[in-house]
Formats: sequence, structure tokens, C-alpha cells
Amino acid sequence: MPNSRNPIHITWTLLFLWRFRRFSDFLHQCDRTRTLGSLKCNQQLEPRKLLNHPLAAHSFLLEKPQLPVEMSFKRDLELVVFVFSAVFWFAANVYPVMSEPIKDKEALLNFLNKMDHSHSLNWKKSTSLCKEWMGVQCNNNESQVVVLRLAEVGLHGSIPINTLGRLLGLETLSLGSNYISGPFPSDFLKLRNLSSLYLQNNKFSGPLPLDFSVWKNLNIIDLSNNAFNGSIPRSISNTTHLTTLNLANNSLSGEIPDNLPSLQELDLSNNNLTGYVPQSLKKFPSWAFYGNNLMLKNAVSPAHEPVPSTRPLKKGTTSLGEAAILGIIIGGSATGLVIAVILMVICCSNRGRLKNKASSKLDKQEQFVNKRVSETKNNNLKFFRSHGLEFDLEDLLRASSEVLGKGMSGTTYKATLEDGNAVAVKRLKEVCVSKKEFEQQMEVLGSIDHENVCGLRAYYYSKDEKLMVFEFYQHGSVSAILHVAREKGQSPLDWETRLRIAIGAARGIAHIHSEACGKLVHGNIKASNVFLNSAGYGCIADVGVVALMNLMAPAATRAAGYRAPELKDSRKASQASDTYSFGVVLLELLTGKFPLHTKCGGGGGGDQIIHLVRWVNAVVREEWTAEVFDVELLRYPNIEEEMLETLQIALSCVGRVPDDRPSMADVAARLEGVRQVSGGGNQPAPPPALPRGAEEVIQIQVNVDEGEEGAPSKSN
Repeated sequence: MPNSRNPIHITWTLLFLWRFRRFSDFLHQCDRTRTLGSLKCNQQLEPRKLLNHPLAAHSFLLEKPQLPVEMSFKRDLELVVFVFSAVFWFAANVYPVMSEPIKDKEALLNFLNKMDHSHSLNWKKSTSLCKEWMGVQCNNNESQVVVLRLAEVGLHGSIPINTLGRLLGLETLSLGSNYISGPFPSDFLKLRNLSSLYLQNNKFSGPLPLDFSVWKNLNIIDLSNNAFNGSIPRSISNTTHLTTLNLANNSLSGEIPDNLPSLQELDLSNNNLTGYVPQSLKKFPSWAFYGNNLMLKNAVSPAHEPVPSTRPLKKGTTSLGEAAILGIIIGGSATGLVIAVILMVICCSNRGRLKNKASSKLDKQEQFVNKRVSETKNNNLKFFRSHGLEFDLEDLLRASSEVLGKGMSGTTYKATLEDGNAVAVKRLKEVCVSKKEFEQQMEVLGSIDHENVCGLRAYYYSKDEKLMVFEFYQHGSVSAILHVAREKGQSPLDWETRLRIAIGAARGIAHIHSEACGKLVHGNIKASNVFLNSAGYGCIADVGVVALMNLMAPAATRAAGYRAPELKDSRKASQASDTYSFGVVLLELLTGKFPLHTKCGGGGGGDQIIHLVRWVNAVVREEWTAEVFDVELLRYPNIEEEMLETLQIALSCVGRVPDDRPSMADVAARLEGVRQVSGGGNQPAPPPALPRGAEEVIQIQVNVDEGEEGAPSKSN
């Protein structure tokens, strides 16, 4: 039965019951009229008098006369109205359920019950599949489901077998922008009527199906941004109606099939394809083939390194490649840049010899060694600004090193040179841009010179190694000092230091947003990427690194708790999403809590995951604002108003609507107005108010990258 709360169903049900009662009463009245014989139906008798009539008790002795004409007509009219009411009630309440595709409904309910999903779907057995279910459309006679659109509904895990494959009439299937993993579902080969297939932005892996010819009507295939591997099946040439094919950003290899006559849109970029570009596909723009090892026929040499993509970006999308080009056009050529090479591998610090295994795992007290790279012709560093640091490859090779953190984007080291100076070196992995684009982006990042932005000092690019050399901050990251120091029983940060951190970080992000004609985005703001400079102010690190990476893990698992709700792909971060992430850092400073943490003894006796932004909003709504703040801060007098004002700034940053969030320039100005803290000009005179034993924290600061920090901390 349909949902009883539906107003239409309720209306028809009440009308039907009323007509049934009226018709029943009228039939009873007619029966009494026959019984009373000579009494006319229009006689104005009260019901009481009618029942007391002397003939009423002996009606079985009487011959019941025919009804009067007017009474008979009224009875027939009441009967017609009752029948119509019954028909309409049946049509509104019973027929929709009886006429819908029961097998398709069972298949979808089975899929929903077996598939993890974070968003609520209004699929209920008691409601109409074709009329009420979200994302479902049926054909005209409602005999089959023909469209299923479940994009961005938080689906997790592998697609259960024998579920969606039972929707034999399905023509359009859209499951894009979820977190679906596993191989390509073999059940989909049963969907012979499929014309559009959208599986983009998921975590699918493994080979593509071998037989595309089963989909005779297929027009659109979008499998981009997954982890499919193997070759592109030759059978795809049998899909003669195919107009759009998007396989970008996978790990596909082999040659490109020919003979796709109807194809109008094509994107095969960022795979491992080899061989020639078929003659029939040369009509497509060159960016459709970037990021592969393809050759044009009659070409002199293969295009091992793709040139930068010139594809137009969608509105609201910012890429570092675009920012790099703009930065170069505006800023001209950077001064004193020397093209060179740097190398890094693994070796114990007590050994001064080079090792020849670049793939060895990096542990503490390693040395930067890489025999493979060191044997190349160019073994120099490409510097931007040395700031008094003078070293070359030999110095770096001799430097002792220690791992500061490992994450999905790479590993970060502290390298201590022979003269005692230290630098931070980030070894990147899964870089998805060409050498030319990488160097252009380095030009933009290297041109940023601000006291609250961790400066890029040098870089290196080769086929096997991509390295970035930064300033090293001895006080460590805010995440380490705020959380790790607390866990080790060390003194917490005082309010003035936290305010300095917030002001400095806001200034740094605002400056980043002003670069490249105001289009540059950080993309990965979190407490472990905020460091303390010599004046105790926040300093932003890891600028633009996410834009270089081929991070196929879903955004929900990267930098968990910092991600803006509208952000599905970290490579499409915006300045508004940067503002959201900074707001989370600000809440960390105010509460002393991780952005995601578990609380023991949650519902059902298990651990309860607490999302910091939601928790703060809930507490503020209940007017228990004082419960938000770190208990360590409540010891300091006369700072309540400052903390409340800072809390309001943080809440404005983490608003759900991106356009409602303030710019980082406004945020910085508002934070500066909270209090004129000492050393407001970032002068190094006042030492930072760091917790006792901060130096020990440096050894465990673990500047974790995406994903590793996503693991919630545990609290009681």
C-alpha cells in the first residue's frame, strides 16, 4: 500500500468511507420504506416515530411495495456515486502498487539493504517505486525501471551481485561521485538495453569488461577517475552508437582501439596507453591523449612527457596549472633560477655511502641517496631564494635526515646539513602532471614570499623522483603541539599563542589567495600543515601540493574532518573550501579537540565518532557555548569575550553554503581585531609561548598527510 501519510491517499480514503456510510444509510432507509408500505419516502417523520409505527413490528407480514419513483432515482444516483468513489479510491491506493514492476522493486531494495550508504534514500516497500522513489524513473506504462540516478549519495563498498543486474529494462545508470570499490560489476553485462553508463569519480579497480558488444544501444560511457587497469577491450569498437567515451585518470595500458565511427567526445588522458593514436581519432583535441606514452604515426619520437592540459575548467574549479600560467604571465621570469637535479634515497645515518635502491623504505636517520639519479648528467638543485642557505647536491647527500611524516602525497624529511642548517624535503609520489607543468607550478609556488607562508626553496623533477625543499620550522606543527604535547602531559598552549597561530595562518592563506590574479588555492589546509614561525605566529605549509597529485582515494578519507561538505575531489578545491578548512583549524584551537575523534561508550555500547563542526554547532544551539572551549583556556581571566568573538569567526568559516563564507582577507582582519597581541607585526622579538618540552614534540610531530590524519583520535 502507498504511504498512508500522502494527502491524496488520505483524501480519497476519507471520501470513500463517507460515501460508503451514506450509501449504506440510504439502503437501510429504502428497506424501511418498503417495510412500511404506504409510507412515502419523503414523509417528514422523525426516525423515532418511524420506528414506533404499528406496522414496523410486523413488517414480515406485509407485502413490500415498490419504491416511489423519486426514491428509486435517488437510490440509483447514490449507487453510481458510490461506485465511482470506490473506483477512484482503488486507483489511488491499490492500483499503483499492483501495476508497478515488482521484480525491479525487489532488486532495488535488495541493493539498498546490502550496500552501505551515508545519505538517506526514501525507498520504502510501502511506497510507489515509479512515483516516489528518489533517482528512479519508469517507462510510460510503469512496467520497468529505465533510469537509475544515484550520483553523490555516499555509496560505499562493492556493488552486490544479483541486484542492479536484475533491472533488465534499465537504459541509464548513473552512480558517479560515490565511494564504490571493487571490480567492474559483471551483472551489468545483463543490462542489454543500457544507453548511458556513468561510473566516474569512484574507486573501481581491475580490468574493464571484455565484451562491450552486449550493449548495442550504448551512447555514453564515463568511467573516469577510477583505478581501472588492463587494456581497453577491442570489443568497444562494436558499440557503433557510442558518442561519448571518457576513460581519463585510470591506469589503463596497451593500445587504443580503432573504428569508433560515431564518437563525438573522447578523453583518454592520464593513463598508461602506448602505441599510435589511430587515424580516426586524430580529430579530437590533443589534451584527450595527454599523460600517456602515445605516438602519432610518422612522428619522429614518442611523446613520453605530455604537455600541459589546456582543457577549460568548470566554474568553481581551480587548478594549480592555470594558476602557474597566470603567475608566469604576470610575474615575468623568476630571478636567478638555475635548472638542476636533486636526489634522495635511503641509508642509515651512520653510513656515508650511497645506496642504489630508490624504492627502499625510509626510516629515521636516513640519508638522501639515489644512485640511479646521481648517475644522471645534471645533479644540481633549482633554487628560488636561498635566504642564506648555501648547499648543493653533495651537501644534501651528506646530510643526516629523519622522517617527519608519511602520507598519501609522499614522505617529508628533516635534513640537517653539515653547517647545522636544516631544511624540510618532501618526496612526492603519484604526481599526475608533466615535467613542464610541474616546473610551471613550482615557479608560482617559489614566487610566494610571505612571513606566514612556508617558502619553497628548491625543487627537483625526474621520471622517478619529484622533490620539494622547504624551510624547516623547529617549533613543529600546530597539530603536534596542540594534541601530541597534551597526550604526553606537557603544558598546553595559552590563549595568546593560539590567537597568534590563528592570525598568522589567516594572513598566510589570504596571501595565497591573492596570488595568480586571486585564483590560487591551497587545497589541503589542516593543523598539521600549520607551523609556528620564530615569532610564534602560524605559518602555512604544503601549498598547492594536492594539485600535483593523482590521489584517487575519495575526498572523505583524505584530511577527514577538514573537508568542506561541497568538496568531492580535493583537486577541485576552491578558496571557499580553504576557508572552511581554516574554520575547522580555528575550532581545534578553541576546543583542543581533533576534527574527528571517537568517544568511548557511544550508542550501542561502542565508540561514537564525533565530528567537531557538528558538535560545536549542536552545543551552541543548545546555548551551552561555554562547554565548547578547551578547559585549559578557562584558567585564563578576561578572555571570554575574545574566545566568543573568535568562535563566531570560526562558525562563519564553516557555514555549509560556500558563497556565505567570508574571504580569508576578511577573516584575517576580524581576527586581528579580536586583540592586539604582542608582536603584532610578526617581529621576532617576543619568543613564542610554546608548551614545556616542545623540542621533544618535534621528534614526533608527524606531519601526516591526507588519509593518515583521517583516523579519528580516541577520547573518553
